[in-house]
Amino acid sequence: MSFFLPAFFLSFFGFFTVLGIRQDLLLNQLSYFFLSFVIFFFIKSYSSFFRKNSQIFFWISFFLLIITFIIGLETRGSKRWLNFYFFNFQSSEFLKIFFIFYLAEILTKEGYYVDQLKNFLKALLTFLLIFFLIFKQPDLGNAIVFSSIFLVMILNSPIPKKIILNFLFLCLLFFPGFWFVLKDYQKQRIITFLNPNVDYQGTSYNMIQSIISVGSGGFFGRGLGYGTQSKLRFLPENHTDFIFASLVEQFGFFGGFMVLFLYGLLFYFLIKRALFFLEKKSELKNFLILTGVLAYFFFQMMINIGMNMGIMPVTGIVLPFISYGGSAFLSSFILLGLIP
Repeated sequence: MSFFLPAFFLSFFGFFTVLGIRQDLLLNQLSYFFLSFVIFFFIKSYSSFFRKNSQIFFWISFFLLIITFIIGLETRGSKRWLNFYFFNFQSSEFLKIFFIFYLAEILTKEGYYVDQLKNFLKALLTFLLIFFLIFKQPDLGNAIVFSSIFLVMILNSPIPKKIILNFLFLCLLFFPGFWFVLKDYQKQRIITFLNPNVDYQGTSYNMIQSIISVGSGGFFGRGLGYGTQSKLRFLPENHTDFIFASLVEQFGFFGGFMVLFLYGLLFYFLIKRALFFLEKKSELKNFLILTGVLAYFFFQMMINIGMNMGIMPVTGIVLPFISYGGSAFLSSFILLGLIP
């Protein structure tokens, strides 16, 4: 239950931020707000059932990702959603949850060196396929999050370090070639991050407007609904990818600090729980699940806030518990409900 409280207050920040900038989305956000809480307590009540059958839910989510790749709804050049008439479903958000449980199951299977090598390769091949499908949507932000979860979990797993070191060496060897598979706009985002003066009105625009929004908030902010950058739509995607900039513009440094404090509190409870399982050798699987959950929330938070403050390249990724959007909002609370 300790995990729920910081998430609850973070959601309040998200709700009031949306209230100040997009009143037309308020009813939807309110619906996600209450639905997430209901689902959290439902999942929490039957968490043992969902954890026991997590492999089944993983393959269902994986199948939906493939369906999305084939017939998904295309918006702004990205094919990330399935249209279920009443709502759009982003399969990758829910796949993240059960990907953590899938890896924990595979990576903690006991055996000799050859058996563990097979387990690692099975996990690696599944990850690479997921990475490919998400990267081709294209969704670089979520592809990075999946990569972060995978790396953190294998580093904390009982897989022999020789296997992991060889894998990391190969990653470093082939990493420069990753540049050549990026799309032109993704390359341009990295270039403009390194040199924002390249294109003020083009690819640099979002980052520059976000930095202006954060800086204009001052200590206590302009006030609810008085953020000119976000209210007047100078700041694009002010309710999703750049909601942190909208939040700081309205509630200032104090609001931004409180958000970081609440995330810190959430991470403290997660780390404390992980260490509890680490002390018990029979609970290695649960420890690994907690490391995956930490990676899930930490890297999404770090990437989103980093790009809002201009210290990381812009990628399409939401801020957990705060950004507008049903799939990401619900999946975050479902994951909290599934924590052992």
